[in-house]
Amino acid sequence: MEESIWLLEIAKIIKKRIWLIITLIVISCVISAGISFYALTPIYQAQTQILVNQKITSEEGYSWQSMDTDLRLINTYNVIITSPAILSSVIEKLNLDVTPAQLTKQISLSNESESKVVNIRVEDTNQTKAVEISNTLAEIFKEQIPQLMSVDNVSILSAATLSDKPIPVKPNKILNIMFGGLIGLMLGTCLVFLLELLDNTIKSESDAETFLNLPVIGIIDVIADEKKKKFSFTSRKVRRT
Repeated sequence: MEESIWLLEIAKIIKKRIWLIITLIVISCVISAGISFYALTPIYQAQTQILVNQKITSEEGYSWQSMDTDLRLINTYNVIITSPAILSSVIEKLNLDVTPAQLTKQISLSNESESKVVNIRVEDTNQTKAVEISNTLAEIFKEQIPQLMSVDNVSILSAATLSDKPIPVKPNKILNIMFGGLIGLMLGTCLVFLLELLDNTIKSESDAETFLNLPVIGIIDVIADEKKKKFSFTSRKVRRT
């Protein structure tokens, strides 16, 4: 019973200043939308897939042992792909104005469990440049890996391509707007309860009993406006005569 009364009090507090919460939600969403659409630079992503696979020389040449070797080599390949030796060649070939350390931050590598396919993802503010970096990185890695490890088991499975209508991966505008609305909701709710906590005025009989710890023995009605008072005074005077 006490819990239900407590919840009703909370609902009354929120309902009394619900306009404030809604206003802050709308303002936060508008600010988030403005930042996402006009302030943040769009980031595009390109992906190239490479396949790590041993060449089969005979019908019995491929085994589980060779497959396990390929899977183990993937971790090594991931390190080599983002090494300065490979990235420097990419920078030189594309004439990029970045350092290998800066280019590394634009590259992410991944592969599914027990999969020999490595995904090379490159992010850049220019879609064309992202595609060029992704494909060039895969090509240079394929060319240099035989010299670096004396193996020739890498092939490009899928090259990155340009899109007619590219969609940036960052920022996520919808998510940002939703996050802004959530922040507005939290700020509005906190502000409503803070104003209620700071408000020590007496507005009802129950408030008087709560704050003064005294019973209410009488209530004064709201005084009518001047026209009603005049009308009331005249009518009373007529009745007396």
